[in-house]
Amino acid sequence: MITDFDKTTQDVLVELEKTQRDFWNISRPTALFLFNLIKNEGLKCGLEVGTSNGYSGIWLSTALKANGGTLDTIEFYEKRYSIARANFEKCGTSDIVTIRPGEACEVLKALPEDFKIDFAFVDANKRESIDYFHLIHPHLKAGGIFTCDNVLSHKEKVQTYIDAINSHPDYIHTVLDLPAGLSFARKIR
Repeated sequence: MITDFDKTTQDVLVELEKTQRDFWNISRPTALFLFNLIKNEGLKCGLEVGTSNGYSGIWLSTALKANGGTLDTIEFYEKRYSIARANFEKCGTSDIVTIRPGEACEVLKALPEDFKIDFAFVDANKRESIDYFHLIHPHLKAGGIFTCDNVLSHKEKVQTYIDAINSHPDYIHTVLDLPAGLSFARKIR
């Protein structure tokens, strides 16, 4: 039991975990890691690529809300973001969540230049991870954190992203041995 979550939120998370395969949700250990990371680092401006049914977004937005922050989340499929919106409302975070519907690369390209974040979480089309990284990079503040799920389970699909972030002079990067593998990078400048 996570004491930061009310009973309704805990119940919603348990129900969503039953649909993990259908909606490609992250694992609970990965969600808990990201939740604690956001809370402990005091992060306030989050961006998620791949909303799905809102499972990961509930974890992210609950931590961000506790820090006085906000979450922008991108989802292509209307059915998924409609489900996510309802889940954010049930869990009391809809007031700090902005769902940006559309194809992720197009939504990211359309972000205003002054859109700045201190945290990004990518869990969408794995082959486009490299594109998401390049499009998010100018919006991530120095000291901010960039994370990407499934880098071990889908290694061949994300290899260009891994190569790019490993060689980028602005990032310190590692892969965490969480279920499916989580890429964790801090922007140092």
